[in-house]
Amino acid sequence: MGKIYALLVGINEYPDTPWANLKGCRNDVAAARAVLEQRSGGRIEVRELHDDEATTEAVADAVRTHLGQAGSGDTALLWYAGHGTEYAAATPLELITEPTGRSQALCCTDGPLPDKRLGALLDGAAARGGHVVAVLDCCFSGGATREEAAQQAGHRESRARFLPPGPNAPAPSDAPSGSAHPGVRLRPEADAGACRDAAGPAPRPRHLLLAASRIDQRSTERLLPGPDGRSVHHGVFSHSLVTALRAAPPGVTARQLFAEAQAAVRRTQDGQHPSLWPQEPGGLADRPLLGGAAADPSPYLLREGPEGWEVDCGRAHGLSGDAGTEFSAAAGPVRVRAVLADRSLVDPAGWIPEPGSVHPVALSALALPPAAVVISAPPARAAAAALLAGRLDSPLLRTAEHGSAEADRAPLLLRLDLGSGQHAAVLRRDGIPYVDPLPLADPLPGRPDTLAETEADAARIAVCLAQLAQWHRIRDLSAGTSPLRGHVRVEIRPWDRPDGPPLAPDANGEIVLRYRQGAEPWVGVRLHNSGPRPLWCALISLNDRFGASTALFPGDFIGPGGSGHVWDGDPVRMVLPPSRPVRPGAFVRDWLTLLVAEGEMNTLPFHLTPWDPQQALRSAPPADALIRLTGGPGAGNRDALRVRPGTPIRWATTTLPVRTVVL
Repeated sequence: MGKIYALLVGINEYPDTPWANLKGCRNDVAAARAVLEQRSGGRIEVRELHDDEATTEAVADAVRTHLGQAGSGDTALLWYAGHGTEYAAATPLELITEPTGRSQALCCTDGPLPDKRLGALLDGAAARGGHVVAVLDCCFSGGATREEAAQQAGHRESRARFLPPGPNAPAPSDAPSGSAHPGVRLRPEADAGACRDAAGPAPRPRHLLLAASRIDQRSTERLLPGPDGRSVHHGVFSHSLVTALRAAPPGVTARQLFAEAQAAVRRTQDGQHPSLWPQEPGGLADRPLLGGAAADPSPYLLREGPEGWEVDCGRAHGLSGDAGTEFSAAAGPVRVRAVLADRSLVDPAGWIPEPGSVHPVALSALALPPAAVVISAPPARAAAAALLAGRLDSPLLRTAEHGSAEADRAPLLLRLDLGSGQHAAVLRRDGIPYVDPLPLADPLPGRPDTLAETEADAARIAVCLAQLAQWHRIRDLSAGTSPLRGHVRVEIRPWDRPDGPPLAPDANGEIVLRYRQGAEPWVGVRLHNSGPRPLWCALISLNDRFGASTALFPGDFIGPGGSGHVWDGDPVRMVLPPSRPVRPGAFVRDWLTLLVAEGEMNTLPFHLTPWDPQQALRSAPPADALIRLTGGPGAGNRDALRVRPGTPIRWATTTLPVRTVVL
């Protein structure tokens, strides 16, 4: 295991604004140091900056010289507790990269440290290959800040960590040109005018952010119990994260720690919702907080929310509000009692989770009709067909007889023809292939349909069919007649005409992009909010290889009249996949599904790796692949958009098909 370099910054006293002094920030970093030293096994080197020591240059220098020591296998951790602020975005870069129209900054004792400058510093700390993590306990820290709000008798005092921007607010020159995303959410630098391949992977973020609140919220401190039972002032998020880290088993991922800390904050403080970035599966969030290899994440987690036990998926993920939806955890079943937009309220059945614990869960029953699979096979493959039918009993799939009422009524019909050769065909209702023929493993010489080969083929085919069903569930998401529908629209413009009108769909409802070989189209894509208030948006891109991802726009709040730009305004190069030769008549289809909501959503269920039948043949799927596809392995008025317990979050979806054709 590598070394851990920790920079802990706690600021209680602000000399120029004594009315804004805080009480819990130094307690936060002291508690963080204790638990980090407890879990690090002597691998940690800590540097602390308190109060008047924590000037902008001192913090910047400590990031460069202390955290910058982290090399490959090491971890660099910044834990900041103090005030923060926000100010109107002004520079061209800020106006593109700040969808809310506001920029954020940490409040050091001598002035603000803009998020873009801090982000560049953290990028520099990651340059030697270290695992870089930032924990920010301040308002707007999904972008960074604490404010006093004394409660009535019987309620604990709550104070927000916020300072309004003063005359020394950061000037545009404080923000380096390059690549900062709101809330110190950085991605690798991109050359000006660089063009990114829509078919390729998204740029990998360089550091992980665990923020105390959303980009549009303030975060709080209050009296909270310590390990010895005495109550002292702490930031609600720092206290929750330290508590989760203290109780967590070895190897727990940052995503799992964050899930418990977020739930604890929501149980404690109304109107404060911590934020994790980036959320991409298998990325920084799925590594242990203090370093280590990434784990496969569970798309769904069971946790204890303010209304009891909940799973972080709901109607916006394709669940129904009807009775019959269930999940399963390693310890037992979990039954759904109410499906909300962003989460489901549940009751563990026959077992009692430890209070405050987090559990991966899988979808085990769905109160919606599954896809119907009709299998046809010659007599020689009857055993293979029977084995496959047994594998298809899942929440997403059911076998059906050809011509049966179940097959006719199914929202999605998959016709599987095992044939007699070395390929299986997956056909639509009208007989058109869904995917390229699926190669079957060669049986042992003289032993056709040996059990081992039949089981391997059945596993591969079952995973393929489940992926098709899941892909259609994502593409066909609908909130019906939502009041949010139409408030945000997806706009695609040719890159050489950025000020021109957006491209309009043709008579078939598709955006058609045309190019000749060597002259593929470059486009700019933005999400524009014409509504009266900020809305959270994510753009789910689906392709005709049955892959899905939120890499284009992973999820952020867009302010009223504001725009969120795909890849922070870089152009998107629309190309054919490598397996599709560029010749006249060749084309590729994409679907851009815009998810709009009043609050953040779990986006992990919207990720599917494009289906590759040849790769599936070369490597047998893991035993739990089908399970993972269908659900995963085993106090003051500070926020105008806050959602109180029981208040439903409204949401909407819009899908825009795009077809790119070679002339």
